[in-house]
Amino acid sequence: MHLKEGEGTLLFKQKGTVMRFSSKGRYAIAALIYMSQKNYTEDQVTIISIAQALGISKIYLEQVFSMLKRANIVTSLKGSQGGYKLSSPPEKITVGDIARAVETSLFERTGATVSEEAIAIDKAMEILIWDKLDNAVALTLDQVTLLELADKATGIDTGENFMFFI
Repeated sequence: MHLKEGEGTLLFKQKGTVMRFSSKGRYAIAALIYMSQKNYTEDQVTIISIAQALGISKIYLEQVFSMLKRANIVTSLKGSQGGYKLSSPPEKITVGDIARAVETSLFERTGATVSEEAIAIDKAMEILIWDKLDNAVALTLDQVTLLELADKATGIDTGENFMFFI
């Protein structure tokens, strides 16, 4: 899998296919991995703390957390001791949950591609391409949990995921 940055989106490229996640989606996933690593299921963390730790814009992160709160992925507590915490344990939150909260266009149904005179062509594309692609994306995103991502990131930080040969 190759990752490359491009115009506000991260391109996931594998075997000739490309999937675009916006900055919003990337920031949401990164922030929630951070919260999972730091065990913010019990305690609150401020957006400022997350923004500083990850080098992400605080204002942009506030918009992301607003969407995550609406989707009940995080909860918030107002006041001087306030902040955000995960609504569920990291093993219960999937990348699919996060994507559905912030990457709404990824899961939208599109309109017809061709005119009504060629509806059979449109239906064939829907059945043999778009439905299968939508299902594969959803299945893949729903199989990866925040806990898995946090564990992988921690392993990379500590060097546990690397094998050295002499």
